[in-house]
Amino acid sequence: MTLGSIAPALAESHAEAGHEEKGFDASSTILGHVQDAYDWHFFDWDNHPVSVPLPVILYNKEQGTLDIFMSSRFEHGHAEVNGYQADHHLHTITRVDGQAFLDFSITKNVMSMLIGVALMLWMFLAIAKKYTRSGAHVAPKGMQNFLEMCIVFIRDEVAKPNIGHKYMRFMPLLLTFFFFIWINNMLGLLPGAANFTGNIAVTAALALVTFIVMLFSANKHFWGHLFNPPGVPMGINILLTIIEIISLFIKPIALMIRLFANILAGHIIILSIISMIFIFALMNEVAGWGFAPVSLAFTLFMYALELLVAAIQAFIFTNLTAVFIGQSVDEAHHPDEAHGFEGAAHH
Repeated sequence: MTLGSIAPALAESHAEAGHEEKGFDASSTILGHVQDAYDWHFFDWDNHPVSVPLPVILYNKEQGTLDIFMSSRFEHGHAEVNGYQADHHLHTITRVDGQAFLDFSITKNVMSMLIGVALMLWMFLAIAKKYTRSGAHVAPKGMQNFLEMCIVFIRDEVAKPNIGHKYMRFMPLLLTFFFFIWINNMLGLLPGAANFTGNIAVTAALALVTFIVMLFSANKHFWGHLFNPPGVPMGINILLTIIEIISLFIKPIALMIRLFANILAGHIIILSIISMIFIFALMNEVAGWGFAPVSLAFTLFMYALELLVAAIQAFIFTNLTAVFIGQSVDEAHHPDEAHGFEGAAHH
């Protein structure tokens, strides 16, 4: 996404400007680049899309049939395949007869996720081999040193302060969240990449995992304070219980929206700045060329900022997950730890 979307925007704006004098539609161009798709589109060349087709896997619930084919068979919305049709940009697939079906396709976002998972496996398996071969007492080097620094940071600055003495139980989850989100945020900034973590379905799935872990890890103290807050009159007790239950569900929703909104907003801002070149060019060609250096300068600045945001959002999601889990495993008979949890949550 981002800088990689310059070429598609250029090609599409040329195509639209030269075809029946259509103007540049910035909103459709931007939304088209941040949406998921059934192919991996890079740019248009001579009014023809340059893209990589992806596997389409559809199960017809009424007929009980499974159809597997490449998205290129749709010919960018101009052809039907076994009763299925797609729009021009391959963002959606529907049945011509309206029958219900299940979609298991490898879309652009799914492929991006698989690439991210493959990178994580490669990095951590390579580091594990180094530790196995050299031992834990040998000073780490290169990528091993960098990853060890990140792991120690999550352990000492996120897990321990927020969860307490039970932190080791949740370290695998927190490290997976941190590196999975960070790596996929970074992949989304590569030329032609997918807007994976800017998809609300992705962030909802991550937040759901946090919610489930938080509920299944909760102790009696947590449930007691949730359904029967101590030291308050009965009338206020009922009101507080309702508020606590609502806040319980607000936590994963806040996690979901925070990550989704920040990543998506960054992509949209960069694409909007680039689109201004073509908006000015529609008014005057000289104005378009004149604004191009300004637009590219702002784009580079936003791109550098997004590199920082990619790491910050991974940290925030991981830290809030640790805070929520810490609240669910907090024990009343450990005043020091409880104080630590409250301080971390307040911070």
